[in-house]
Amino acid sequence: MKAETAAPTAEFIQRLSATRRGARLARRLAVHRLDGWGIPYGSELSDAAGLIVAELAANAVTHGRVPGRDFELRLLLTGATLRIEVSDACAERHPTAAAKPPSVDAEAGRGLLVVSALATVWGSADRSVGKTVWAELSSAVDASDASPGVRGERLGGRCGGAQLSR
Repeated sequence: MKAETAAPTAEFIQRLSATRRGARLARRLAVHRLDGWGIPYGSELSDAAGLIVAELAANAVTHGRVPGRDFELRLLLTGATLRIEVSDACAERHPTAAAKPPSVDAEAGRGLLVVSALATVWGSADRSVGKTVWAELSSAVDASDASPGVRGERLGGRCGGAQLSR
């Protein structure tokens, strides 16, 4: 028997440039949209979602960047679940949970530990071009009160010198 999934009652989709500025804008747009859905700025859920978006967007820009291609931010509010998705055009590099934390003096390697600590569950999935890294948070907001979002489009591109097909 297959479990049924509820249709999202609020959705926001936006393509952003695969730059540090685009990653910063993703975080700001996410908390702004959440505020519009009744999840106020500075609330525990808004802060956690902002951190997760920041980490996933930074990873998309740093590790999944394909010259000339954008990344996509998608927020879905369904019942008591907020799903955050960040998609990029690079299918070759799926994130994995670190076996152990990085050394104390390491300059990188903590982003997905932050995502793991804040999210109820997270993972990654292939898509027609590239991959999507997602995380889910529990929400106390009634998603039926949320306003609709904006839709973007998906792109393909080059990643690590390999041509990706549509």
